[in-house]
Amino acid sequence: MSTLRDVHWTDIEQLAQLERELFADDAWSQQTWWAELAGRPRRDYVAEVEGAEVLGYAGLDHGGDVADVMTIAVAPSARGRGLGRRLLDELETRARAGRAASVMLEVRADNAAAIGLYDRAGYTVVSTRRRYYQPGDIDALVMRKILSDAEVGGE
Repeated sequence: MSTLRDVHWTDIEQLAQLERELFADDAWSQQTWWAELAGRPRRDYVAEVEGAEVLGYAGLDHGGDVADVMTIAVAPSARGRGLGRRLLDELETRARAGRAASVMLEVRADNAAAIGLYDRAGYTVVSTRRRYYQPGDIDALVMRKILSDAEVGGE
């Protein structure tokens, strides 16, 4: 059984390894992970773990009214268990706690699985960034979910 917890400094080696496996040309290095975790509390990272193994991770930038999903990933061996949705739900919970009115994200236009996850979670495409992901000239879809007033403690 896996559990959800904050990312620890000791996870960085596993996170960088998963990045290389999952994102190849776009992978975050250990140095990038160090910088991201040093950005707390504005940067907020969560991991899905089973024992000492990181199965997935996700991160959020608390930027005021708008929170941005920095990353979300699930190891190939752990896919199909609903972990991506669980991680996304946790980011939204944290965005609400930070009083965000909406959550934004960018996703590769060729990542059908991720786009499906975001669609099912209520995100809509608001714009396209042409040829954003290099190499490969892959477009980025910018997606947003409006959090209701009740969810963020409005009147």
